[in-house]
Amino acid sequence: MRVLLVEDDSTLLDQLKQSFSDAGFACDTAADGREALYLGQEYPYDLALVDLGLPEVDGISVIETWRKENRNFPVLILTARGLWQDKVAGLEAGADDYVAKPFQIEEVLARSNALIRRSAGFASPVLRFGDLQIDTRAKHAQVAERALDLTAFEYNALEFLAMRSGEVVSKTDLTEHLYDQDFDRDSNVIEVFIARLRKKLDPDNTLKPITTLRGRGYRFELRESSAT
Repeated sequence: MRVLLVEDDSTLLDQLKQSFSDAGFACDTAADGREALYLGQEYPYDLALVDLGLPEVDGISVIETWRKENRNFPVLILTARGLWQDKVAGLEAGADDYVAKPFQIEEVLARSNALIRRSAGFASPVLRFGDLQIDTRAKHAQVAERALDLTAFEYNALEFLAMRSGEVVSKTDLTEHLYDQDFDRDSNVIEVFIARLRKKLDPDNTLKPITTLRGRGYRFELRESSAT
């Protein structure tokens, strides 16, 4: 999953980037509202974390502009402002949730995961597709209670495709959601990782979880099932 971190405190921004990167996210950063506005307009994020007190363009205006331009990724506000009116203003501008500073990074990560999951239509942190279970909190997956030994990239690709079950996801879209803006991208690498992921998910070729549509991309074929 790819996130945009917007914070003018360089120390806090570095801490957020390190924590989100350690949790398996691809991270882009912005230190002012003008840069944040541009990045949010140009790239397909799964989530943006936005400080309200930004230089150049304030956080409220950034969020309002994104929403007017139909940039509908979830937005989590980070704010040092204690007044409830400021929090309400952020939510009314189009944000989905907020965390007041100082905060625990574990709470920020938990809220971020919940927002991404809910935006894809999943209520539970454990995604179930028959014998396949994907735990979005622990970042691991299992098939028929057999834990899968996945690299971070393989897990992230699986989670991204599973959250778009039934949709066609192009190589470009998959790449942009898995890598940050500075990564040297090669679509052939995507093919290799998807092939490896298939073998780990379906060694007997019975589930057939991921279909390749030539010239179009990939589609996750399994359907969500209810918890028992």
